[in-house]
Amino acid sequence: MSDEIALKRLLDNPALRRVIAAIDRDGEETRIVGGAVRDALAGRPVKEIDLATTATPELVLARAEAAGIRAIPTGIAHGTITLLADGEAFEATSLREDVDTDGRHAQVRFGRDFSADALRRDFTINALFLGKDGQIFDYVGGRDDLAAGRVRFIGEAARRIREDYLRILRFFRFSADFGAGPLDAEGLLAAMRERGGLAQLSRERVRAELLKLLVARRAADAAQAMTDAGLLGPLLASAPNPARLRALAKIDDAAARDPLLRLAALCLDLPEDAERLGERLRLSNAERRHLARAANPLIALHGAQNAPPPDELRRLLFLHGREAATDALLLTLIRAPHPAQWADALTFLRAAAEPRLPISGDDLIARGVPAGRAIGAALESLRQRWIGAGFPDDPGALARLLDEVAPGAPRH
Repeated sequence: MSDEIALKRLLDNPALRRVIAAIDRDGEETRIVGGAVRDALAGRPVKEIDLATTATPELVLARAEAAGIRAIPTGIAHGTITLLADGEAFEATSLREDVDTDGRHAQVRFGRDFSADALRRDFTINALFLGKDGQIFDYVGGRDDLAAGRVRFIGEAARRIREDYLRILRFFRFSADFGAGPLDAEGLLAAMRERGGLAQLSRERVRAELLKLLVARRAADAAQAMTDAGLLGPLLASAPNPARLRALAKIDDAAARDPLLRLAALCLDLPEDAERLGERLRLSNAERRHLARAANPLIALHGAQNAPPPDELRRLLFLHGREAATDALLLTLIRAPHPAQWADALTFLRAAAEPRLPISGDDLIARGVPAGRAIGAALESLRQRWIGAGFPDDPGALARLLDEVAPGAPRH
């Protein structure tokens, strides 16, 4: 698809045109900026559309409301208004310049100069503007960099990083997603020299950026570069293994593209690792449980060189459930010498019915096992015997197992 067609499709959005028409009156100008322009030119789906405007935040609010567009002052201190039109959301930010910054927050002043606004952004590929007539405005060489697969800071890399230390992680993330060839030398050196500033960032911001990085096109290359630069280990409080991430990324499987599983590939071996990662990155409770559930069956598979046989796979299914068992199998096969030989095991694990013990506590009570702790102990013993017997379901085999668990209990 040509650039012209891609940009025309981007602009051919009724909700977007309605928003721009509402703001652009009496000498004001609004342009699409950043990721939407970058992604359209790169031939990628455009997920979010951000706008830069000469209008002040107060004027954007007033004009949007006058046009029947809902306006939410989500970041009004920094000039950002979220506009909701026809079910779509657009962030409109007034042109601005950073007056002062502490590496996390910036004091800004509003202006009318698009080129000055471009110079305060992070990377050249993120500072492209698109006018409503389809004209591209490129003040920093971002279009050429995008075409060449170069990800570089605007101006002095160290200065850009000191304005917001999250840009260290964004440098590696955008390099993994849009870059080709070696990392930009100036950017990499600045990231290494300024790495102490990462300690100022909230763990939530680090988590969000890392999970995005892990699903980027060249995530393994970025993780290796970060490890070599001494950046990734301190962030994760562990010794990461980018080779395992690289092996997982090569697998053509939807689960292998899950950011949590990729995080696990980097540094998950034991359930304690899941807890450490959860605390270090402020993972949600659901994310922590996901990692912990994958770590439990991973212990049973530790050191496996060959794919487990069907009975062992059924055991994993029964004890841990399909998702955790599948995650653990993927995390194990990437460490094996011949991962391609595990394909049948993965297929079996996903297709096989989960074994379910056909005997309940009520069945044991009916055979005379006293209620209370004895039921729990008898059930656990029965579970282990049922697994060892190969998950039988015929009445005779089940009766014999019951006899082993409760030999003195009367039959009914």
